[in-house]
Amino acid sequence: MTQEPETVLCGRMYRGGELKYTEVGITDGKIVTVGSLVSGGEDRIELGSSMTVLPGFMDPHVHFRDPGMTQKETFSTGSMSALCGGVTCVLDMPNTKPPVTDIDTLMRKKAAVAGRSYTDYGLFAALTKGCRASLLAPYVPAFKLFMGSTTGNILFNDDSEIPDVMADVARTGKVVSVHAEDDDLIAKGIEEKCCQDHLRDRPAEAEYSALRRLARYSGSNRINICHCTNAPQAEEAHRLGFTTEVAMHHLTFFTGRYESALYKVNPPIRDKVSRDGLRELFRRGGIDMFGSDHAPHTLDEKSADFDSAPGGIPGVETQIPMAAEMVRSGEIPLELLVSMGAENPGRIFSQPKGRIEPGYDADFAIFDMRRVTEIDASKLHSRPDSPLTAGCARCSPIPL
Repeated sequence: MTQEPETVLCGRMYRGGELKYTEVGITDGKIVTVGSLVSGGEDRIELGSSMTVLPGFMDPHVHFRDPGMTQKETFSTGSMSALCGGVTCVLDMPNTKPPVTDIDTLMRKKAAVAGRSYTDYGLFAALTKGCRASLLAPYVPAFKLFMGSTTGNILFNDDSEIPDVMADVARTGKVVSVHAEDDDLIAKGIEEKCCQDHLRDRPAEAEYSALRRLARYSGSNRINICHCTNAPQAEEAHRLGFTTEVAMHHLTFFTGRYESALYKVNPPIRDKVSRDGLRELFRRGGIDMFGSDHAPHTLDEKSADFDSAPGGIPGVETQIPMAAEMVRSGEIPLELLVSMGAENPGRIFSQPKGRIEPGYDADFAIFDMRRVTEIDASKLHSRPDSPLTAGCARCSPIPL
């Protein structure tokens, strides 16, 4: 027997691959019934014909810097920023201070952010030498493996130590999201003055080498390759049976045009040929998910000389609106936006999210696709001194 809903949301919704008038019954935050006419409900929310109702989006890759680096971002400001970008669930990375590497640091981080998020969230744990993944698994959506150095000191790039930890993770069935740059191929101690220098020191070969080393786990572990920067890398990852993420900054920027420390990120933005190839693969549906890799720093940090400026670009509030503008302009179909931003992340990370169907969480993102605006950094919701470098988009979401 279908449970009578407490609330009914009515409007033009994306469901089953098409947009059509739909009514959704909701009880206790869950979708209980969907149809052309849903009875009951003490509250009925009628949306105008100009509104497009999509499943709430999930960002599986954010760095909200909380605890330990809250001068850059807090869980409150980061999650509000996510919500205002149509993202209703975030998965936060473990390179906070202290880094999440064991039960103690995980529980302390959970306590630190409890009650301060405007969205649903999960907290990753990092894989390190001697990590007890089986003990952590019940409390995390997935694990993170840093094969390349970046913000935080949790590099784990030794093939004599990784296999035992990966075998432990395999027994849990959890995903391992990988920063797949072979740190042995990253040049160090050479002064960098621009993004082209950063690209020189972190070549694409570092990503290809990491994939070759990860190939041994293709039959045993569920592996997700984060922030792919070029098409051959993403295609090889799929051949190995891995899933893939792409960040909007790698789809948008390229060296030679964007050179300041505002665009410094790990892995680096690449040349225009690589950017164009990645964007074409993305258009063809050759990448599984968006993952913003939202990684804010203060403006003072980013204004330092290039070599000492930290790597990272914010994007949790702008990524989905930018992709929605691609839909509005006809560059990609709506189906691709929904699959990469909602359906696939929910499925890959085993969360009841990303579809407007009974049994799924009642999370929605509501857009007026006729209303367009350029991004104004002063109106975003991250920390006010965190610089915006996520480009300009023109389609603004209206979260419910």
